Amino acid sequence: MSDITCTINDKSVTVPRGTTILTAAAMLGIDIPTFCHDPELSRYGGCRICVVEVKGWGQLPASCVTEVREGMEVYTESEKVLEARRTILELLLANHPDDCLTCEKTGACRLQEYAYRYGVRKGAFPGACHAYPVEADNPFIMRDMNKCILCGKCVRVCSEVVGRSVIDFSFRGFHAKVATPLDSGLLNAGCVFCGSCVEVCPVGALTEKQRIGKGRPWELDSVTTTCPYCGVGCQINLLVKEGRVVGANAAGHGVNGRHLCVKGRYGHGFIHHPERLTNPLVRKNGQLHEVTWEEAIQEVVRRFGRIKQEYGGQAIGVLASARITNEENYLLNKLARLVLGTNHIDHCARL
Repeated sequence: MSDITCTINDKSVTVPRGTTILTAAAMLGIDIPTFCHDPELSRYGGCRICVVEVKGWGQLPASCVTEVREGMEVYTESEKVLEARRTILELLLANHPDDCLTCEKTGACRLQEYAYRYGVRKGAFPGACHAYPVEADNPFIMRDMNKCILCGKCVRVCSEVVGRSVIDFSFRGFHAKVATPLDSGLLNAGCVFCGSCVEVCPVGALTEKQRIGKGRPWELDSVTTTCPYCGVGCQINLLVKEGRVVGANAAGHGVNGRHLCVKGRYGHGFIHHPERLTNPLVRKNGQLHEVTWEEAIQEVVRRFGRIKQEYGGQAIGVLASARITNEENYLLNKLARLVLGTNHIDHCARL
């Protein structure tokens, strides 16, 4: 594949043929705003906020879908480009709620970020606004289509990555919206509530119900760990505020990338359940007493040793778990066969 050399903001860059202007600019450290673009999804070019000026061209092309050409001269912040982006933002804000003070996406909303960057305020295009009811009849995702900017990322991730296709564009013109079949809500559409649509949404149209009111993005600490629900080993970030886990999202690397199942993303309530054991317990004189981990392990070794000595290793049975990693299950297998001397090992998920 041959390479192509072009200039972006008077900086030269050589890229493989087929590279978009957006990608080439990123290689130079030039940030072009985007709403609908996502590197994992098909090229869309619908929001137009990423338009640039190309010398000799009569129109402003969308950089996320326009491939570079040999000798192309691109300008990402010219007066024409800035005027176009401001107009696009004004049009989006004309039909967008102005509740940024209470919106869960504040601090992580691209519309808010770009309005600030380009000095755009609401009010340039007065007119009718939508008044859709907020969909909150499911336990995981809140959908406020009044805040939707029709970027289509949720539609494409549901179809192209998750493979469910439970949402798509419905109606036309001013009434266009992202909806489920017959606009019946996620509960009735076969949604698996993986939350990938929430992950890619650039505004506050999609939010996680469990995190509402639990903290702003800048207040949360992120702790990377392995999801405990199966042996796949998905990498997740636990979102922590004041020592309590208030949410979780994909770590962006590992086998799962930016995606999780419903358990990995929303099934973290057990962490702070009042009945959860947080310290090892040993029964003494018929009563359970808290002990240190060292004492607990020594007690396990003593009791296993006594059973093995009196009855042999085959008197011991081991149950593995789907909620530990494959590597830990492998080590448990070695522990059972080589240390405890038993072949009686089974798995709690084998029905």
